[in-house]
Amino acid sequence: MHRIYLDNAATTWPKPETVWQAVDDYQRQLGAPAGRSAYHEAAEVERLIGQCRQQLAALLGADGPQRIVFTLNGTDSLNQAIHGVLRPGDHVITSVCEHNSVLRPLRHWQDHGDVRVTYVRSDGSGYINPDDVRQAIQPRTRLIALVHASNVTGAVQRLADVGRMAREAGVLFLVDAAQSLGHVPIDVTQMHCDLLAAPGHKGLLGPLGTGALYFAPGVEQQLVPTRQGGTGTRSDEDIQPTSIPDRYESGNLNVAGIVGLNAGVAEVQRRGLDAIGEHERQLTERLLAGLAEIRGVTLYGPRSYEPGRRVGVVSFNLEGFEPQELAALLDSTRSIQVRAGIHCAPRMHQTLGTSPRGTVRFSVGMFNTMEDLDAAVEVLREIAGG
Repeated sequence: MHRIYLDNAATTWPKPETVWQAVDDYQRQLGAPAGRSAYHEAAEVERLIGQCRQQLAALLGADGPQRIVFTLNGTDSLNQAIHGVLRPGDHVITSVCEHNSVLRPLRHWQDHGDVRVTYVRSDGSGYINPDDVRQAIQPRTRLIALVHASNVTGAVQRLADVGRMAREAGVLFLVDAAQSLGHVPIDVTQMHCDLLAAPGHKGLLGPLGTGALYFAPGVEQQLVPTRQGGTGTRSDEDIQPTSIPDRYESGNLNVAGIVGLNAGVAEVQRRGLDAIGEHERQLTERLLAGLAEIRGVTLYGPRSYEPGRRVGVVSFNLEGFEPQELAALLDSTRSIQVRAGIHCAPRMHQTLGTSPRGTVRFSVGMFNTMEDLDAAVEVLREIAGG
């Protein structure tokens, strides 16, 4: 039976052939660590890692590849950003739309670091009001941390206004781009963000276990490394180097993953974000229209696809079915693979009124087809009884 994969918000699948090939070539032919040796294969590894930094910097409009740090995943990127800049007594502004990768580090600081957190509300579609952020700024506010695109509603926030007010107030601005990078255009300069965190295995099409953190010029003066160790630089000293990006990359990098990520970013660049966005728009509109016609379906988030205001993440519930039960039925009936539950965003579900059950989540990707969506809607219609 053909596998219909609609869990791309968790990780994209399948990966492009070039990604598989890049990882295989590294494992079979190179196999060298990064930044530790001078022989031919090690030099080629350094070239590929440098190329990946350059591609990510270009994709983000960053001021040079040294502004890109490789991490374990999007959560690791957010942890480095949050734990790296916060100090006891600080105040943080975030929103109810956030993933636990933001909520839990902030809760840790609330419990152990005397940090206060303000959670900005959202409307019923999952959008926040930038004016609410402005009104929440206090003299001790050090950080504003906001998700760009929700992994529950698919809503894309207008963050440039927030970035401008953060800059005016002298507050650091962190963007969680887990569901937006590789799906919608991002320019960190126009967004006025100081830090941007993202996984490599979602919209960037890389392997699991990859991530990146962008930091703006000067932010390194406030961003303390959360890990210390070998970097391959200043090895005669037992203090962490201050040079970037190696200051934040202690220990061996996941080279196999990064060379795969390099190939994934190249594929995104080759196809173009406009074309990727248009494909996802068509898929999402088809899905939203089909779901809206099924008796008993309740949709959450934006009901239409306005470019730049939505990504291909669609949450819903079907009357009479628990989300996990419905997801299992979809898989067993037609190998339609989706996600069900809270999606690591508990405050978003409290806002939507879907706690503690959560929702069923369809998330489309580059390799999905209209036929995939039609099949999923048809099976749901049969389950709902017509």
